[in-house]
Amino acid sequence: MDDRLERFVREKFRAAGRQYARARDAYNEGKRGADPRLPRDDEGRVRLVCRRYAERRAVGVDTDGYPACFEAGHPDCEGCAEDVRTGVVETW
Repeated sequence: MDDRLERFVREKFRAAGRQYARARDAYNEGKRGADPRLPRDDEGRVRLVCRRYAERRAVGVDTDGYPACFEAGHPDCEGCAEDVRTGVVETW
């Protein structure tokens, strides 16, 4: 391979690697820095978007992180409860 072409390809791969590392670090920092407190209404209920019915809801959340509308065994509810506990649920 031509030396110039080899050098060019190597520089591009290194630049792509640096960009990937910056994006990875920013993503990880964002996850660590996420505020686990979710937006609440005036009555203290969590404002979330229901995965099961695709609607906005304001619901109470118990100390274990389960919304009041939680139904055990339903995959959408299970995923929502997990997201509420980690603080990354879709809100409004």
